[in-house]
Amino acid sequence: MDNFTHTLTGLALSQAGLNRWYPRASLLLILSANVPDIDIVTAFRGSLSYFEHHRGITHTVVMAPVMALLPVLFVCAVSRSMRGWKAAWVLSVIGVASHLLLDWTNAYGIRFLVPFSDHWFRLDLNNLIDLWIWAVLLIAWVGPLLGRLVSSEIGGNAGSGRALAWFALSFVLLYDFGRWLAHQRALEILNSRVYQGGPPIRAAAFPVSLANPFAWSGWIERPDFVMHFAMNLLADFDPASGTIIHEAEPSPAIEAARQTVPVENFLEFAQYPLWRVTPLADPEGARLVEVRDWRFPFTASATVDSLNRVVSSSFHY
Repeated sequence: MDNFTHTLTGLALSQAGLNRWYPRASLLLILSANVPDIDIVTAFRGSLSYFEHHRGITHTVVMAPVMALLPVLFVCAVSRSMRGWKAAWVLSVIGVASHLLLDWTNAYGIRFLVPFSDHWFRLDLNNLIDLWIWAVLLIAWVGPLLGRLVSSEIGGNAGSGRALAWFALSFVLLYDFGRWLAHQRALEILNSRVYQGGPPIRAAAFPVSLANPFAWSGWIERPDFVMHFAMNLLADFDPASGTIIHEAEPSPAIEAARQTVPVENFLEFAQYPLWRVTPLADPEGARLVEVRDWRFPFTASATVDSLNRVVSSSFHY
């Protein structure tokens, strides 16, 4: 998920009662809920380096306790005291865990088991940004602030916001369960139809709207083509309404492109690779080999000459 969602989640966890464990719990939970994204420092070495390392070692189960130490050390340095550091570390682990679980829900996925396995885990439930999650977490944060402002004007007692925080966190869990049911329904619809004479080899559905939980991007794969659908679970589904995308046939040019670093690294991430080969005028007989993933506009490419030798390769968003 995006860092605004992670920040609001850290605040909600603090307001839900964890702020009683440690004096600077809010700051600690905000930092720990975001610290796995410290892998952004790899972007200084270029987009391919960031792509290769993002949601890798900093997002793993084995590194979670270590990552949790970084916010603790920062907060202790700010407060100039190590008092209560054990409780602070437990809170920080909770914040890191919230980050990993939220990232697990979206289509990008997360590599929980690095360095033992590079397998990507994903639930395909949410976009990186979800306005419903934003809204309820914002209410949980702003509500107590407004309550304290009103109470100061009328001389009443302001609430702690704990109930509102619990409501927001519970809503996110129930909302994601509803998204899971919708995702399963989208897959059932796609798998139950026939496309140009045959069933799909595999089907996938990804969230497409920031606000509409019933809108999905549906994809099916057949032996010689891929078909894309803009799905609305509240409307009838027409299996003939999709856009057909023909994938390039296996060729020596594609095999040559596979050996390049950008393409090789990209294929470790891509769950649904889609190949395209385009003839080029210069150099004569050359072809541009591109591979992308159904889910995202990331593209790895290689230019291959007439003898299937790689001239250049690149990766870009």
